[in-house]
Amino acid sequence: MTHSIYIDGEAGTTGLEIRERLEARNDLQLMLLGDRRRDVEARREALNSADAVILCLPDDAAREAVSMIENSAVKVIDASTAYRVDPDWVYGFAEMGDGQREAIAASTRVSNPGCYPTGFIALMRPLVKAGIVPAHYPVTVNAVSGYSGGGKQMIAEFEAEGTAKPFWSYGLSLKHKHVPEMTKHTGLNLPVLFSPAVGNYRQGMLVEVPLHLSALPETPSVERIHGALVEAYAGQRFVEVADLEATEAMGGIEPEALNGTNTVRLHVFGDRGGEQVRLVAMLDNLGKGASGAAVQNLNIMLGLDEAIGLK
Repeated sequence: MTHSIYIDGEAGTTGLEIRERLEARNDLQLMLLGDRRRDVEARREALNSADAVILCLPDDAAREAVSMIENSAVKVIDASTAYRVDPDWVYGFAEMGDGQREAIAASTRVSNPGCYPTGFIALMRPLVKAGIVPAHYPVTVNAVSGYSGGGKQMIAEFEAEGTAKPFWSYGLSLKHKHVPEMTKHTGLNLPVLFSPAVGNYRQGMLVEVPLHLSALPETPSVERIHGALVEAYAGQRFVEVADLEATEAMGGIEPEALNGTNTVRLHVFGDRGGEQVRLVAMLDNLGKGASGAAVQNLNIMLGLDEAIGLK
């Protein structure tokens, strides 16, 4: 069976990545509007006739596109932040917890997670669920992404000759749009203190959460924290937990190691018997952080092997 897929916003960074991942597949038929993509009626027809629609649009445009869909059978994946905390939409992080993959499979409305939130939720949700980190604990997350995560304008700024910034810290108003989903989907009660940054490289991401163990109930050990992550992601194809021995031998960590994959790798850095840990998630901000996750969700919603078309 061939499924028809319409990518609304295929010309953007995420849309282009998704198209590249889908167009070589013989089980899918892409509906491409070409020069007609700005034609409202052509879009409306595509939105209502496709088996599945992937929205790669700004928030307001995504809401407008959803309002144009009258065919209740159309499956929708939205890559914007418009619906990530909406109770009527399923959050598209299949590995997030028991039943999440099944909820995605049964839904016609799935919100694709943000890149930073994917790494953060992967690290923190199991620890909150296990009671290692209390829901009321004030959590800080520091993260750096390649500039491709900022879209075409940021890419142009960083790649313009003689004008590239070496490093750019932003979100200084403390009102970053990812904070609501990072807080909700980890089970935390206090808004996350999020410090995002962009480095002078194109693709790849590190998301880090530092913890003082003595400030947590029962002063959990490094081994207990690592064990909670291992247990949470046992058997998952796209979430890995690095061995403690491997992390102890690492002199550093760089953000580009998983580029081109749909994998997020979790690390627990800490001195065994010590009082501090640094939890670090590594992922491709355009892979598991965007287009890869969208393809994975599409496969699940269509009842296919979720790894098809993913490295």
